[in-house]
Amino acid sequence: MNKVPMTVAGEARLREELEQLKSVERPKVINAIAEAREHGDLKENAEYHAAREQQGFIEGRIQEIESKLSAAQVIDVTKLPKTGKVIFGVTVELCNLDTDEEMRYRIVGEDEADIKDGKISVTSPIARALIGKEEGDVVMVRTPGGEVEYEIGRVEHL
Repeated sequence: MNKVPMTVAGEARLREELEQLKSVERPKVINAIAEAREHGDLKENAEYHAAREQQGFIEGRIQEIESKLSAAQVIDVTKLPKTGKVIFGVTVELCNLDTDEEMRYRIVGEDEADIKDGKISVTSPIARALIGKEEGDVVMVRTPGGEVEYEIGRVEHL
């Protein structure tokens, strides 16, 4: 199985969700199923069917998280040497050379990406263009709207 890069925070968030599902959500839905069974005829029992559907969702999510964690390669960027190169986990300050707009992105795993929070997936076009480049480099990124040039300002290991 291929290793999937993940930040320390991303791994912690998945482990928290897994613990919540196993220790809170799973027992809650098991109780709901037991309670619904007590009401009698299961064929016409909406609560029972809803609880079973919820149980399926919870069990599926538990399997998905366990699979992701088993394939995770957790990278703690704060423990890596600061070379000025763009690597997985760093925060990059960019300047769009066409508009002079400045932006800041942290390069994270696919499950952690959240553009509103300034986190982009390592597999996104902009991250793929940035990986391996250094502070001061100019990078051409192909976007749906055409090519955009960015200059790499700072690379931070946060």
